[in-house]
Amino acid sequence: MRRRSLIAALSLAVVTAAVLAGCAGPAGGQPTAAVAASELHLGYFANVTHAPALVGLDKGLFAKELGRTKISTQVFNAGPATIEALSAGAIDAAFIGPSPAINSYIKSKGASVVVVAGAATGGAALVVRSGITSAAELKGTTLATPQLGNTQDVALRSWLATQGYKTSITGGGDVTISPSENADTLKLFEAGTIDGAWLPEPWVSRLVLEAHAHVLVDEASLWPNGAFPTTVLVVNKSFLYAHPQTVKALVAGEVDSVNWLNAHPTEAAAAINEQLVAVAGKGLSAPVIERALANVKFSVDPQAQAFPTLITHAVSAGTGTQGSITGLFDLSLLNSILTASGGTAVSAHGLGKE
Repeated sequence: MRRRSLIAALSLAVVTAAVLAGCAGPAGGQPTAAVAASELHLGYFANVTHAPALVGLDKGLFAKELGRTKISTQVFNAGPATIEALSAGAIDAAFIGPSPAINSYIKSKGASVVVVAGAATGGAALVVRSGITSAAELKGTTLATPQLGNTQDVALRSWLATQGYKTSITGGGDVTISPSENADTLKLFEAGTIDGAWLPEPWVSRLVLEAHAHVLVDEASLWPNGAFPTTVLVVNKSFLYAHPQTVKALVAGEVDSVNWLNAHPTEAAAAINEQLVAVAGKGLSAPVIERALANVKFSVDPQAQAFPTLITHAVSAGTGTQGSITGLFDLSLLNSILTASGGTAVSAHGLGKE
């Protein structure tokens, strides 16, 4: 009897140890749950560069993959505000530009967010008023960006530095940079209050076609082969550890969305507009959305090889700090989805899991 009790106790200990081991998070992180999250809060922007989010919601692709997990959404104007919401736990995942993700990761020493997939490349540019035809004519002008420290803000400040201009994050300098919400930037430009702006699509196309601006710098011209990350999908690191199966379902929905966008280019405009009407009350004109889509490519590859350069840009712009981003990427869930369907895995370029 005593021997049977001892065997039972040992068996229970083995089972308990196995359960605890199975619940351990990656690399000794927080414990993971055995069940999916009841709800996932997703952030995104009402931009063409966030079309995978827009289409995934419009076509029900996220909902299909998430199953019983409810998806709720919040629309943002720019990355830094999105990161604040992620850090505060107001949202669990977000489509966002790379620069705020980098800043958050470095400042938190790797504890805040993880990039789990790419979404879009290209689709950002500096547009200016008539009369400005070269960088030499920008001294004394006022240019707008979506928000201090966001991806386009860093790109503008970094590029201006290469042209010999000094800027300040508090205003002033050779060129004044005025962070403004995209819709306000259009109004300010039309009123002549600002001389131009570095923006993502569709705002580049709106200023060109509706406010008679012209492109001075297409950001694609500044990168090898024109490839630079505009939008990536990030998740709160704690949420990933707690609900990896929910994150995998979200990534699967995004893969479906990107595949749909690339397979249905003629239908993409209508799908994007439907969601824009739903969240912003108004869609884009056919010429604007057509021009915008021509400048954006959709891919789940986050272009990890570009991120070290983005750190250099942020540091030179005065909006970021030097630090390690090793571990910023966890593409293991994405690659398991891609390879299971016969696709090719994407690389983290030594900056995380694959």
